[in-house]
Amino acid sequence: MTRNLFACSAAVVPSERWLEAFPDGMCTKAGDVLSTTLPLDVIWVSTAHADWPALVARFHRMLPQSPLVVVTMVPEVDEAIIALEHGARGYCHALAVPGMLREVELVARHGGLWVGAALMARVVEAAARALPAPGRGPLPANLSARESEVARETAAGLSNKEIASKLGITERTVKAHLGAIFDKLGVRDRLQLVLRLSTHSSAAIAD
Repeated sequence: MTRNLFACSAAVVPSERWLEAFPDGMCTKAGDVLSTTLPLDVIWVSTAHADWPALVARFHRMLPQSPLVVVTMVPEVDEAIIALEHGARGYCHALAVPGMLREVELVARHGGLWVGAALMARVVEAAARALPAPGRGPLPANLSARESEVARETAAGLSNKEIASKLGITERTVKAHLGAIFDKLGVRDRLQLVLRLSTHSSAAIAD
């Protein structure tokens, strides 16, 4: 059975909501996580740790099969990107309601990325600026012409509403195209799509 381990210290402990979400969760000293974690255990790290990025990076390097979730009292785009860059699969408010914490855990455990709806668009936009753009060249061949257009605009950081306006289609149609794109490319969300298209673009340039 998959367990939830919260990396604790004398000053850093899980919230009451985390304990409610995971009544069988374990508060494990940060220094003991490597020796107590089993494959597929979900590890939760708070940004209240002064060295939290290093902790996340170390856990990710030593325990690659264990999903990592970073919790914070003040969610910020820059911090979310740092968390993801160091190997986290989730990033959320430390005082999120138990139901949301369980959803974050589920997404992370199944290989998805969670940063919350409020931050996702901003993270995608930041990632789009930082990564190589898909350009105007061909995208993965299994996408239709319209899906390629939607994928390209999504990778540029546009919202569904902005894409709908630019392409002259409805937001509902944009969502339908995105669902098809996610299925065809094997990605779970907009951020993974940005990363996937960036990788495809870089490979095409190299060829």
